[in-house]
Amino acid sequence: MINAVGRDIPEEILEMTGKEVFHGNHYYDGYEYKKDGPVTKCVINSGGSKLMDSIHDVLVKCGIRDGMTLSFHHHFREGDFIVNMVMEEVHKMGIKDITICASSLGKAHDPIVPYIEDGTITNIQSSGVRGKIGEAISHGKLKGLAIMRSHGGRVRAIETGETRIDIAFVGTPTCDEYGNCRGIGGKSDCGVLSYAMVDGDHADKVVAITDCLVPFPNFPAHISMTKVDYVVEVDAIGDPKKIATGAAKPTTDMRKLMMADYCTQFVVNTPYFKDGFSYQTGVGGASIASTISLAKIMKERNIRMKFGVGGLTKPMCDLLINNQVDCLLDTQDFDLDAVESVKDMKHFRISAGEYADPFNKGAVVNKLDFVILAALEVDVHFNCNVVVDSNGMITGAQGGHPDTAAGAKCAIVIAPLLQGRTPAICSDVTTVTTPGESVDVVITDYGIAINPARQDLIECMKDVDLPFKTIEELRDIAYSIAGVPEKVQFGDRVVGIIESRDGTIMDVVREIKPFEFSEEI
Repeated sequence: MINAVGRDIPEEILEMTGKEVFHGNHYYDGYEYKKDGPVTKCVINSGGSKLMDSIHDVLVKCGIRDGMTLSFHHHFREGDFIVNMVMEEVHKMGIKDITICASSLGKAHDPIVPYIEDGTITNIQSSGVRGKIGEAISHGKLKGLAIMRSHGGRVRAIETGETRIDIAFVGTPTCDEYGNCRGIGGKSDCGVLSYAMVDGDHADKVVAITDCLVPFPNFPAHISMTKVDYVVEVDAIGDPKKIATGAAKPTTDMRKLMMADYCTQFVVNTPYFKDGFSYQTGVGGASIASTISLAKIMKERNIRMKFGVGGLTKPMCDLLINNQVDCLLDTQDFDLDAVESVKDMKHFRISAGEYADPFNKGAVVNKLDFVILAALEVDVHFNCNVVVDSNGMITGAQGGHPDTAAGAKCAIVIAPLLQGRTPAICSDVTTVTTPGESVDVVITDYGIAINPARQDLIECMKDVDLPFKTIEELRDIAYSIAGVPEKVQFGDRVVGIIESRDGTIMDVVREIKPFEFSEEI
């Protein structure tokens, strides 16, 4: 069945998942549902401690068995130890057919690939995957499906009961013996625990794993003792130094700095750039650089930001230090400066649901004026791909990309014209993760394209000295330099689905077709 972005979704996938195809951003406007709740045991005069001796003991206490769904959060990013630690013990116990429901999985979790291959893990639900897990899924080693959701979409799936979590594992930098969790105050601070909040609310069992046990009460708690069943103390839950890795690092690349400057000049020439505007950036180098250059113009024009949203980095937190923003709303910290900033009274923690859930009564993304995002590919329909590379390998994550693009008044995507020698602006993206109806502007190193649906933005840029082009012109330039890319050869088997934030199917990911060697000499 063909969906609203022109992707053919196989009937067998619709039957298997019970889902509909994507019909557009507003298909579920006004939809009503009853939130799903956890199985909860009353604790009356328990003696005041929930401490367990080991992960093995807590798994036994939680009744671990084949077929369960275990959840994890990724605030430590490439420094996370929790997933590997728990899954190693699950594997030792001989448990099979586990579904991992993680807010994201990265290269830090490469060690669990053998557990995919031997059937310990058979399904994965995540914002996306990087590293060897992505390779394993792309090559068909996961027995079941990989379901990739946005951050808001993950909350929706859990709150509606579509995904039922049996045991949630919360890696918490500090915790008391009764389960009050905080993202700060220990030796392995990650700042906030926003992605794990929905897990705490809806999982049947919640296990806090900490490397810094502190006296009761560990208040104000980021996740309350009222949600936590057991507490386990371990030597280390993660390496905070590896939070800022890869895309989250600042850039010195002149091409990215040029695109950042284009972005800033575009932003300041829109009607939304005025006192009290709101703003979010992704963690790409150009996105981070655009925040730095925008701060200079804000100071020159005496324009103040009402609130900044994140995934936060140092440049956003510097706005708070320099009194250029009223407050920051935080779901994740991408560097140690952002982690430290959480202590500021105007730096507020928000849950992933408050941030981006499309199935609640109001999310922060709907109040955004600007969001600055990155992409692996953008096509002439303004559809974006942030999960599957041009070779067909799963290598990225949706994160808040579809959520913020749908909510913001002006969604800007920054992408180089070429990723290496591969056109990033193309006729059709390999996989659609964010629909073109959500994307307003695409900025490349060769020019800027405004979505024709945004005639208001086109009109206000008439006299602005920036290199404007159509999206088709940008694609043609890319093809003239690198040639028209050959289409990826996929096999028939669907190994993953890309969900829209409302739970409908945006696209499917197929197994990469094995390379066939020719016997001809």
